[in-house]
Amino acid sequence: MVRNCNTARPENLPDIADSENVGMTSPTQEQPVAVVTGASSGIGAASARSLAKAGYHVVVGARRRDLLDALAAEIGGTALALDVTDQASVEAFAAAIPRCNVLLNNAGGAKGLDPIAEAKVEDWQWMYEVNVIGTLRVTKALLPALIASGAGHVVVMSSTAGHIVYEGGAGYTAAKHAQTALSETLRLELCGQPVRVSEIAPGMVRTDEFGLVRFGGNADKAAAVYAGVREPLTAEDIADCVTWVATRPPHVDIDLLVVRPLAQAAQHKVDRSS
Repeated sequence: MVRNCNTARPENLPDIADSENVGMTSPTQEQPVAVVTGASSGIGAASARSLAKAGYHVVVGARRRDLLDALAAEIGGTALALDVTDQASVEAFAAAIPRCNVLLNNAGGAKGLDPIAEAKVEDWQWMYEVNVIGTLRVTKALLPALIASGAGHVVVMSSTAGHIVYEGGAGYTAAKHAQTALSETLRLELCGQPVRVSEIAPGMVRTDEFGLVRFGGNADKAAAVYAGVREPLTAEDIADCVTWVATRPPHVDIDLLVVRPLAQAAQHKVDRSS
């Protein structure tokens, strides 16, 4: 059961239903609002569905508006176009959200698996921009609404790559380590404010798009990551973790939740015998 929170509406913010950038419905006055970035597929879409089932009105943001509209129609939520690498897009997104109880910073991704000696600087720049600066932009933009809610919650979708490194993964692990540092620092800075900060760090999660983005659309390379691994985590597994973290009582903060499939004992120790 989702607890009702103080839903005082910050002044000078438009109603969701008034925005030209909006699809679908608006929340009731009593309904808590959860915002999910990177919601067009994978963990973001699964988390939006799970949070909606838990009683939240879910605002979904991503670049692919067609997928967002379909998801919002499915869950009775709101679709807002969002590019976390574009400051103007983030500002317009935040301005259309009158109140916010939970923010799931899910937008992110990896590009390449090159060793440092062969690294593509543009891949590193993209990973830092979408994982770290994107989280910063959206969090900063929605923090006033989260504080005004009286029981706000920032959830950051990180990775086990934010806590350990591996060959070929320096760009991604560097970005995810920075995202972890952002989460931990934000928790310190918000001490005394009514806002929790939680980091969720998944291990091997098999989704339709993460590997394809990482390997430039090469489906064979994407599939090879999970070769022989019995039951990698699914987007729905992580969505279940998101909803559990978000629905703890407001005085309970899950600082860090690390979740891996049984076959992955550590970043470098994976059972591929299946």
